[in-house]
Amino acid sequence: MPKIKLPRNSPSIDMTPMVDLAFLLVTFFMLTTKFRPEEPVKVVIPFSVSSTKIPDNATTISIDSAGRVFFDMDGKDVRPRVLQSMMDKYKQSLTAEDLNRFAVMGAFGVPVNQMKAFIEANDADRKVMSNASAGIPMDTLKNDQLSDWVYAAFTYSLDDYNTKKSKNENVQPPRFAIKADGRAKYKIVKQVIDICQKQGIQHFNLVTSLKSMPKS
Repeated sequence: MPKIKLPRNSPSIDMTPMVDLAFLLVTFFMLTTKFRPEEPVKVVIPFSVSSTKIPDNATTISIDSAGRVFFDMDGKDVRPRVLQSMMDKYKQSLTAEDLNRFAVMGAFGVPVNQMKAFIEANDADRKVMSNASAGIPMDTLKNDQLSDWVYAAFTYSLDDYNTKKSKNENVQPPRFAIKADGRAKYKIVKQVIDICQKQGIQHFNLVTSLKSMPKS
């Protein structure tokens, strides 16, 4: 008696759940990805073999090849408070919109009396202002604005850290990082380090590019 051959049908796979998952992942990364603003100055950092990662909440002081100093810090809640304290100290005025815009801005390197114009300018004009600027003043005898920025950033970052820690939030203490161009003069880098230390910051990171260890 001949065998009965059953028809063979290709299995049907419902791809709808997989497509939904893909779109959910795309949406998640679009909403959570943090785009870092373009840096106002190009800094060619030296190489090292250290692989220590800079904390996400670090305040970064950049020094370009000409010795100009730029300042940047993380923390959308802390940045406006730091800026407001600087404007109060130097008797400058800002609007609430200026403070909100500064909260999501990147690095800057202009004197305090130019901060309002810098914040209210568009990206192209900010780049022009950064190129024309001599950087944040740090003349210890006449106009040491860098010391004031460092002090304000450290004070308010530490206050924010203590507040979140008291609420049992998982936070890291504030850290400072110096990102110096490999062609910058040692005298300028040393001056920035001295300013940080005078403000009570004894531990900070030096930003370098990772250089692979030679094979033995």
